[in-house]
Amino acid sequence: MYDRLLLPTDMSPGVDRAIAHAIDAAQRYDAELHILYVVDAEAYSSYPSDEYVHEFEGLESALEQAGENAVAEVSDAAATADVETVTEIRHGVPHEEILTYIDEADIDLTVVGSKNRSGEYRQLLGSVAERVATHAERPVTIVKTPVEDAA
Repeated sequence: MYDRLLLPTDMSPGVDRAIAHAIDAAQRYDAELHILYVVDAEAYSSYPSDEYVHEFEGLESALEQAGENAVAEVSDAAATADVETVTEIRHGVPHEEILTYIDEADIDLTVVGSKNRSGEYRQLLGSVAERVATHAERPVTIVKTPVEDAA
């Protein structure tokens, strides 16, 4: 039923449940697991002037390294479960890059982690998982983690 699954990850607290779910689904369907980390361009490009160029280049590099570590960690866990993986690091707005990747890689199912937060919090900030689920034209599974467990 599913040949290619996608797990976008930022390795934030609480994403462990989504990782386990994605690896289990990939095993069950004998599917390839794509692991995507998006370096959030807004996190390092918000400096207003050139005087900060070296600082945000350092931040961008640190975020890329965090992404490489994140996809490697998930890929290692998947390899232990005999799941074939494809890893990718992209730069941009996370939900937009995830949606683009879904189409480009012909992903059959996307598994995203999300923290259970109050409605007021979600209305103020939204969530990447919510945006992906709302705008994706293919199946998305949201694996929720209570905030207390994610801390």
